[in-house]
Amino acid sequence: MAFALSSMKVTSSAFADHQAIPSKHTGEDEDVSPPLAWQDAPEGTQGFAVICHDPDAPLVKDGSYGFVHWVLYNLPGDIQELAENTPVGTAGMNDAGNSGYGGPMPPEGHGKHLYYFWVLALEHQTSLPEGLTLAELLKEVEPHLLGMNRLVGTYQRG
Repeated sequence: MAFALSSMKVTSSAFADHQAIPSKHTGEDEDVSPPLAWQDAPEGTQGFAVICHDPDAPLVKDGSYGFVHWVLYNLPGDIQELAENTPVGTAGMNDAGNSGYGGPMPPEGHGKHLYYFWVLALEHQTSLPEGLTLAELLKEVEPHLLGMNRLVGTYQRG
């Protein structure tokens, strides 16, 4: 039930839903996380987590597909936005093996990829250790998930 989309709305001042992510937020440029904002979190929300996933990446690893670009958690329940290159929260491990945000950089000639920026609303504030993978994070937060929604950006290498 909790993994169903909620009425929470996720936006960014850097790009609109299903529109191009500016190069500043990609691995080809400054590689800084984009600003994100959300509203209408489910009642009882005490914490948040953020994930960026590219399902179009041609990778299958340990039973999952695509490429995880960002895992961020331990976000307090009283915030409704993250600034560009945010210092807020605890960084998890992305699929490049790095901590924090790693922006889009699909293989050359691979066409346009979709990047799902998920915001997860949790029933309690987490204090999880740094460096969790997406699978580890989801195992911890799934029982406490109140709702989620996403903003989808696109990127294609020139």
